[in-house]
Amino acid sequence: MKVVRTANPDVLLLEPKVFGDDRGFFLESYNKRAFREATGMDVEFVQDNHSRSRRGVLRGLHYQIRQAQGKLIRVLAGRIFDVAVDLRRSSKHFGKWVGVELDAESMRTLWIPPGFAHGFTVLSESADMLYKATDFYALEHERTLRWNDASLGIAWPLSGEPTLSDKDRRGTPLAEAETYA
Repeated sequence: MKVVRTANPDVLLLEPKVFGDDRGFFLESYNKRAFREATGMDVEFVQDNHSRSRRGVLRGLHYQIRQAQGKLIRVLAGRIFDVAVDLRRSSKHFGKWVGVELDAESMRTLWIPPGFAHGFTVLSESADMLYKATDFYALEHERTLRWNDASLGIAWPLSGEPTLSDKDRRGTPLAEAETYA
């Protein structure tokens, strides 16, 4: 596994070893030992989530103020633009975002540690995402950061208005959001 550090060195792009031939391919989508050796982190994942969305859907920016979740994100079908916003006040990257294109063809995964808001928009006709989480979903602790907060300046690759849930439409601007120490 190759590790590529993003503009925020805590958010990692992971490129797996893919073994392919005329029959297809094989890869380890997750291996705890390989992840630990490549990243220096020993994390435990407790929940897997699978989502499917169509072109133009934007989900996020979500986080949990308690039971903060680290996420390992992989696209199984299609293509997305994935965003992580650092909400750790102690970080020199607080309030800054990292955006990465993920697709089924490259098979890359993105590690977003606890303390970040996460969101994505679908660039293909549809996209299936699978992501592992380091803590359980907790509705009472879920928060939504406003996806189009001007203070964040996220350069979403959108053509027109995205399709949003009511929750995402009502997101909180960073200046008013609950954040981490």
